Amino acid sequence: MNQTILLKSRPQGTPQLSDFEFQKEAENLEITDGEILLETKYISVDPYLRGRMSDAKSYVPPFNLNEPISSGIVAQVKASKNNDFKEGDFVSGLLNWKTEQISNGQGLTKVSADLAPLSAYLGVLGMTGLTAFLGLQEIGKPKAGETLLVSGAAGAVGSVVGQLGKILGLRVVGIAGTDEKVALLKNDFGFDEVINYNTTPDMAKAIQDTCPDGVDVYFDNVGGPISDAALFSINRFARIIICGAISVYNKTELPTGLSVQPFLVKNSALMQGFIVSNYAEKFPEAIKQLSQWLSKDQLTYTETIVEGFENTPQAFLDLFSGKNKGKMIVKI
Repeated sequence: MNQTILLKSRPQGTPQLSDFEFQKEAENLEITDGEILLETKYISVDPYLRGRMSDAKSYVPPFNLNEPISSGIVAQVKASKNNDFKEGDFVSGLLNWKTEQISNGQGLTKVSADLAPLSAYLGVLGMTGLTAFLGLQEIGKPKAGETLLVSGAAGAVGSVVGQLGKILGLRVVGIAGTDEKVALLKNDFGFDEVINYNTTPDMAKAIQDTCPDGVDVYFDNVGGPISDAALFSINRFARIIICGAISVYNKTELPTGLSVQPFLVKNSALMQGFIVSNYAEKFPEAIKQLSQWLSKDQLTYTETIVEGFENTPQAFLDLFSGKNKGKMIVKI
């Protein structure tokens, strides 16, 4: 029986399993001319989906209640009446949380299991890698010898950003939440220093100690007090890249923090938020470069793979307690 996952209710604070609903659909889906039948293989769960669960203005429309949730998915063509796709092809794109679904092929990209593991197209060779590469390059404008600070460094985007920094000749300092993640970032991903924020009583001092020459580029994935602490170490003409703010996504009250303006004015610093689609015209070039680094073993990645379609909501919830190392993906 085909299954789908709906948004049952809009979360108040941290999402709960009760906010999701499983629904069974017709088992035999029939396609017509121009359509393809897709069987889901991998589902990407991402922090930004939390924003779409709220009925608030954002850069993408909110999910509708009692309708399927969607995210990045790798699927296999099970049947085709579309000349651009044949049975057996693997594709990646924004699709619904369903075990099977029908598509007209628009917005889908063919991917090859021979070039990289299929899950990589949801991570280092997908939106994750593109976000890391384009955010760092287009806003960070890194220069060899500078210091790059990365929060959420053991996450999907952060772990790639740090490696890109090393490839480009920067000194890289990460911030993560467990000793295991600290070891992973230093031993596997080549970070120069890593701060465990859960065992550090004074983050501002810790950043100053690990970045003695100051911070030239700060890639911010978390927001909140950690990012406030980073402001005390930014250099003149520093670039602050606002990629995410997972620390405040589930807050029900208006977050408060330092006023950033004095820090930016004093240091003639830039702070800019972005979404990766801002740079859509640069995607092909970025994927080509990421693929080259990956093939030369200059770039690696880690994934947290959760098995079973039924575990998709829990995998999403686990993002907010930091249970993932690298990209969180559900394997069907």
